[in-house]
Amino acid sequence: MTVREKIGQMIAVVPENFDFTLTQEQIDQGRIPSSVTVSEKMKENFIRYPAGTIILFGKNLDTPEQTEKLMDDFKSLSKIPLMVSVDEEGGRVARIAKNETFEVENLPPALETQTEKKAFENSFYIGSYLSKYGFTADFAPVADIWTNEENTVIGNRAFSKEPKTAAKMVKASIKGFHKAKMLTSIKHFPGHGDTTADSHTGSAVSLKTWEELQACEMIPFKAGIEAGSDMVMIAHIRTPNAKTEDLPATLSKTWITDRLRGELGFNGVVITDAMGMKAVSNYFESTESALMAIKAGCDIILMPHDYAKTFDYLVSCVENGTIPMERINESIERILKMKL
Repeated sequence: MTVREKIGQMIAVVPENFDFTLTQEQIDQGRIPSSVTVSEKMKENFIRYPAGTIILFGKNLDTPEQTEKLMDDFKSLSKIPLMVSVDEEGGRVARIAKNETFEVENLPPALETQTEKKAFENSFYIGSYLSKYGFTADFAPVADIWTNEENTVIGNRAFSKEPKTAAKMVKASIKGFHKAKMLTSIKHFPGHGDTTADSHTGSAVSLKTWEELQACEMIPFKAGIEAGSDMVMIAHIRTPNAKTEDLPATLSKTWITDRLRGELGFNGVVITDAMGMKAVSNYFESTESALMAIKAGCDIILMPHDYAKTFDYLVSCVENGTIPMERINESIERILKMKL
């Protein structure tokens, strides 16, 4: 693999990122032609900047036929198997099920799941229809615990307000997705359920110590790791009392390399939450945050702003030795193992 192919495997983007005529503001807006079709110019740009993962949102989904063609067009351009992902949890986060043209049931939110059997069945149902339409990965299940009543970004997306119950549900959910041949990503490590702020709009903070997090938030994440989750998604939350760098967890070597990989023993793929979220983008340039995340131990950078600029910057960092090739190869081995 070339350096560009390797860097591409470490980035996940939306279809609109391949329309280089668009500003980030235009990409962030609603449905536009580049959201639902792949133009010849977008195909050329994909070949020059070959991302390893495409993520689709509601604005990318018109009909089942259009969605399958959109994915097939990208897959046909990729020399390496392409991961096509989505956030499909049921409840308020359901890109496919909330689109009536797909004619699938939008299941209740995770908090309403009463039994492990139901958690398994729901995930198998979701994974099965995603697989039918050509998706290969679902950024689910949520492994957060809803421990703070003021938290709205998680809320009923969590399975429980109690760690042991959440852990059982997470484990059962992963088994359901895997039976449906769907890759999973537990999220949002190290636990977004105790924060009051939403990291989409600004800095989010958990004031718990590492010991307190181990006694609560880590329990469902450990269960998800034991169940074989393919990925762990890192949140942009700061944890000033947990003896870490004063950085979002996404950019923290302590959280990713020392704790997630070291203490919790996770050997799969670590993916960031969307890097355009204000908890990161308000404080760091897209190139800077991508470099910091890779140095901290992340394998895939999700939705960086300025895709081409970030891509070229990371390539230059490898070529000038800022990022050792050994570090890149570690991620590539994990990503390819997961895909293949």
